[in-house]
Amino acid sequence: MDYRGQSFFNINKTDGNARTGILKLPHGAVSTPVFMPVGTNAAVKALSKDDLLDIGFEIILSNTYHLYLRPGMEIIGKAGGLHQFMGWNRNILTDSGGFQVFSLAPFRKITDEGVKFRSHIDGSPHLLTPEKVVDVQAVFQSDIQMQLDVCGPWGISERDAAHALKITAQWLERAKSQWQKKTEEGYAGKLFSIVQGNFYKDLRQQSAELCVGADTPGIAVGGLSVGEPDEVFLDFLAWTTSLLPREKPRYIMGIGTPDYILAAIENGVDMFDCVFPTRVGRNGRVFTRNGELSIKRLDKALDFTPLDAECSCKVCRTYSRAYMRHLFKAREILCSMLASYHNLFFLHDLVKNARTAIEHGRFTAFKREFLQKYGVN
Repeated sequence: MDYRGQSFFNINKTDGNARTGILKLPHGAVSTPVFMPVGTNAAVKALSKDDLLDIGFEIILSNTYHLYLRPGMEIIGKAGGLHQFMGWNRNILTDSGGFQVFSLAPFRKITDEGVKFRSHIDGSPHLLTPEKVVDVQAVFQSDIQMQLDVCGPWGISERDAAHALKITAQWLERAKSQWQKKTEEGYAGKLFSIVQGNFYKDLRQQSAELCVGADTPGIAVGGLSVGEPDEVFLDFLAWTTSLLPREKPRYIMGIGTPDYILAAIENGVDMFDCVFPTRVGRNGRVFTRNGELSIKRLDKALDFTPLDAECSCKVCRTYSRAYMRHLFKAREILCSMLASYHNLFFLHDLVKNARTAIEHGRFTAFKREFLQKYGVN
């Protein structure tokens, strides 16, 4: 779908800082707030694209680092881009790989030029620069692409955080320049800058000002949910979002629990993603409106009720807790498939209901009522 000449992001309704809106992207409109399932290797684990369409997802996330290494730019380029390669005709956001670089510290070296690293697959050497990361994502035909950044862990010194921010800022300038060249060549995807600064408010403010000045189509909040206590996450979430312009879409990276998602929405965040719902599903944990449920427990062996009596997904309409426990204990792949489907349906439904609450001016009450039942104060 061609939205050129139209506004990329429109806000529909607001309720406090929470808001609903529409992202207009090359592969269709996306209603916000939106949770994006993670398909790191061009596949959401244990689910087919038809499952994702059935739930109603309009955008998913894939990872540049992993797809750059395997199957590689050449194969995806020859396929016509990532959408054609994976058979997904809706939108795709690709993460730049900055977080993977952060998590694979023993295998990489960060310089002003870029990131030198060895593949975790075969040990081969690679160099990712801000320009190359833009080029890779353009070959993928990503609807939204992220700049290359340096993400630091919880607990690093202010000096180290400032150094990481300096490099991230330099890389943003280079990424934007390269992205503009690609758009002139016909690439339609949008570039998002990333706020870093770790857990130092002066650095966060400096980073936010740099991102605002770069005037990229959207802005992401990076470097949160990296091991910090809940109260620190909430404090820095509110602080960072308060520094961002109202008119641009805001994306917080790597959150996937109901309490964090609702906190993000309350602070005006429009987009979020995480591997958490499918990861815990594969390990026998599912979301319910009364909190997380472990289907591994012995007391579920004779529990013939649905995972969540209020859930309308096909899993809850068809299967019992006892059956799900049996599948898990028997190590049947179907357990991972059903639990992952349910968890993604649950979060999609949560965000959809949050949008409805915002539209009716009752988001605060909705959040309070949900979390009271869920068991999070």
